[in-house]
Amino acid sequence: MKLNIHNTVDEVLQNLALHFIDSANASIGTRGRFSIALSGGSSPEKLYALLASPAFNTKVEWSKIYFFFGDERYVPLNDDQSNFKMVDQVLFQPLQIDQSKIFAVNTTLQPDEAATDYMQKITAHFMEEEPRFDLVLLGLGDNSHTASLFPHTTILHETAATIKAVLIPEQQVYRISFTAPLINLARRISFLVYGGGKAQAVANILEGDYDIENFPAQLIVPQEGEVKWFLDKAAAASLENNDD
Repeated sequence: MKLNIHNTVDEVLQNLALHFIDSANASIGTRGRFSIALSGGSSPEKLYALLASPAFNTKVEWSKIYFFFGDERYVPLNDDQSNFKMVDQVLFQPLQIDQSKIFAVNTTLQPDEAATDYMQKITAHFMEEEPRFDLVLLGLGDNSHTASLFPHTTILHETAATIKAVLIPEQQVYRISFTAPLINLARRISFLVYGGGKAQAVANILEGDYDIENFPAQLIVPQEGEVKWFLDKAAAASLENNDD
């Protein structure tokens, strides 16, 4: 695991964008394509806007990138809460990404069916190989969740590398999410976390006692892949050891 701590949010985003480009070009050079699972939420929205900007939009062969979603809210894809809608507006449309390279969750199906359908899409993409993404982008909630691995939910105990529908009790809404074992297969995993409101959650995950029920992001421990945290100083403020 590697901590990348920067003074400002802009520096965090710049460095993660560079990491994205480096990861994509390395995968394309080695395997001819780059398979990525995106994160939703407000923090990565700024990253996607940066990647679509003139500073970065010519640094990679976008036609060789395949986009998936690490989790999705169980809402129509044109709903303002949809991760797909946000990424489509900020990244896919500005870069004119071909629809054949974008794999959205089919939220017109029932939750469990949507999860099964999405796993079938992933299996077809990787064909006979195990579903090992080149990069999985993750955020972190102030309650220590990542993807849709929320505290005290059944998905935390899933041992298969698959997709599951999970009911978020306090919200009484479903989400469709990668399980921790599926995330942990990735070659590279990157957490994007900034702001003082996330400082305690960061400390709980990285330095707290192992307690997945309360700190689900502790489940992200790949056996082979690398994990990098991209943090600003505010998010890292509660760490006892915050040397980058």
